[in-house]
Amino acid sequence: MLMPSIFGENLFDDFFDDFARPARNAVRFNTPANNIMRTDIKESEDGFELDIDLPGYKKEDVKAELKDGYLTISAQTSTDSDEKEDGRYIRRERYYGTCSRSFYVGKEVTQDEIRARFEDGILKVAVPKKQAKPAVEESRYIQIEG
Repeated sequence: MLMPSIFGENLFDDFFDDFARPARNAVRFNTPANNIMRTDIKESEDGFELDIDLPGYKKEDVKAELKDGYLTISAQTSTDSDEKEDGRYIRRERYYGTCSRSFYVGKEVTQDEIRARFEDGILKVAVPKKQAKPAVEESRYIQIEG
């Protein structure tokens, strides 16, 4: 017989969180927050490649935005799963939430230069390297009266 667990993955998880390690923030039922949007960044001569883990998300749930030199990846999902036994609910779970991460890519990078594709729960983003334009120092002279 299936019984719902009020303790998470392990009976002692919540008890020992206070003593041995910091408390976990559950983003999904029984999923620690640090497992969401894990990112691998690889540098090449031409740019950077980001592999962002988004398990359980669909392409339609993921958005990428470039604003003020920051590339922000956000994902939103909602799940609704029910398990039934003889017409009465044994467990009902619903999750609605969002997560996001931002990466500074520089103000010189434009939206058209960034390439992204989503396959098998991994968002692959290619960002080109751009050299920052050196600021031209403008001299301003103060008039000296005499």
